[in-house]
Amino acid sequence: LATSYALAAAIRKIGQEQAVDLVFTGKQTIDGDTAQVGPGIAKRLGINLLTYVSRIVELDLDGRRLRVERRAEGGVQLLETTLPSLITMLEGTNEMRFASMDDMLRAGRCPVRKWSKDDAGIEDVSKIGLKGSPTIVSKVFGPTPRSQKADLMTVADSNVNDVCLNLLQKIFTQHPTLE
Repeated sequence: LATSYALAAAIRKIGQEQAVDLVFTGKQTIDGDTAQVGPGIAKRLGINLLTYVSRIVELDLDGRRLRVERRAEGGVQLLETTLPSLITMLEGTNEMRFASMDDMLRAGRCPVRKWSKDDAGIEDVSKIGLKGSPTIVSKVFGPTPRSQKADLMTVADSNVNDVCLNLLQKIFTQHPTLE
């Protein structure tokens, strides 16, 4: 919450100088692992949100449209929305590009714009830093891999009701404590 508040304030401030059509964030951070920064920024700015984006298919600035591929359970969704938008990108979706030596030296001479809370337009300091973050992460870990593989059900000429009933019966047989 604190991070999305601070970043939304800074983006809003940038928007006063120039239009902000597209905001990129990662899927989630590695410290808190809550995946709430991107959605929090989009909500605070009142802009469209597309999550788990794996590829930008088309960006039409004149038509103010954006088409992306989004990874979802069971496949890939093709989504289209209007600008401005925020998209959370999946890892591994961009190819690293390296600048030439001249460009690196030129970039090294550019001044870095440093922002204070006032520069970013943050009005309520109780909403930033540890004071503004109700989330406390005590431990981050990856799930343990399952040894059991998924069951494959072959459906030939059965109707949908028969398949559903058989599946439910199998689930309740394997897990008798489910209600």
